[in-house]
Amino acid sequence: MAGSESTQGRAIFISYRRDDSEGEAGRLFDDLVRAYGDDSVFMDVTGIEPGLDFRKAIDANVAGCGVLLAMIGPTWATVKDAEGNLRLNSPNDFVRLEIASALKRGIAVIPVLVHGAKMPPLEVLPEDLKDLRYRNSVELTHARWNSDVALLTAALKSYVSVKKSQETETVHATVPVQLPAPGSAASSSNGNKGRLYPIAIAALILLAIVGGVLFYLHSQSQSAAEPQQAAVGQPAASTPATGTQTVPQTQTGMPAAETALLGKWKLASAPKGDDNLERVEVVIFEGRLMVQAWGKCPERACDWGSKRASMHGDSAVTDTWELRNTPQETRAQRSATLSLTAAGDGLQVAVKNRYQTPNGQTKDVYNQLQLQKVQ
Repeated sequence: MAGSESTQGRAIFISYRRDDSEGEAGRLFDDLVRAYGDDSVFMDVTGIEPGLDFRKAIDANVAGCGVLLAMIGPTWATVKDAEGNLRLNSPNDFVRLEIASALKRGIAVIPVLVHGAKMPPLEVLPEDLKDLRYRNSVELTHARWNSDVALLTAALKSYVSVKKSQETETVHATVPVQLPAPGSAASSSNGNKGRLYPIAIAALILLAIVGGVLFYLHSQSQSAAEPQQAAVGQPAASTPATGTQTVPQTQTGMPAAETALLGKWKLASAPKGDDNLERVEVVIFEGRLMVQAWGKCPERACDWGSKRASMHGDSAVTDTWELRNTPQETRAQRSATLSLTAAGDGLQVAVKNRYQTPNGQTKDVYNQLQLQKVQ
């Protein structure tokens, strides 16, 4: 939520909906304050002073930050106001104003997914928030909260400086610490020293026996796994259009969301607007997810080339293509980024096009395409 102008200069801005992720936002605020100090984190105040334009107040708060954390829960995009209208569609929605202000200013925006939430589809986002769909997201889970927050805290160091007074403070212990029972002072432990020796010897013998059993079981499992590992190490059967080999698509340990994207896909219907994307091929090459794309040019098929993609939840977001295949793309330089999401038997591809004219003006065009698998 937005705050007063007195909070300018704080480096981390936490944006959230009270009805969606208030508890997680408060918990994350406490963790980040422990890591960076109270003056470096801004989340909420009681309200904006009467008479102030809340749009300008929000913009001023966001302007003083180096990074905005957009907390997204399962109902982030579907919360309604008292009249039954989606808050996200309102131009006066505080959360929308906060994120849109950061995107417009070029401030780093990190979607933080909680409660198992997914990135909202491109079509539900208003025009000034569509760029959020292409921002790298992080996930905070209840079961792994401490380790997830530790990774996020480390990543935020590039946006905010750690005060010397905060460097020795810990956020949380990631492993429960068992403290001695009250009254177990050194004097009493000396009296029990004689009784502890037999117990220690018995413990060492037990550890030796357990270690032997575990070593035997590990040896047996390694022997049984050798044939399967040899099969996985065989050369790939197919080669993408770029001439590089792919690893087998049956590779073990691959996330289900990533596996669902693999294969050859073609456009299910005519492209919308200026998009000329016709087909893609998604493969694993040297342990990396790669996307090969083709478009339709006036006289030939346009090979966009291959780009690396990174998984964010159930979606894969590619690096950016710089396209100069058509006269239109040459006059207004075009770059394109794809976000791919498996949807049943099909593939949804959100395309972000950015056109830059010779006079330096830029225009973003977003489209949602449906692709089907090539048999």
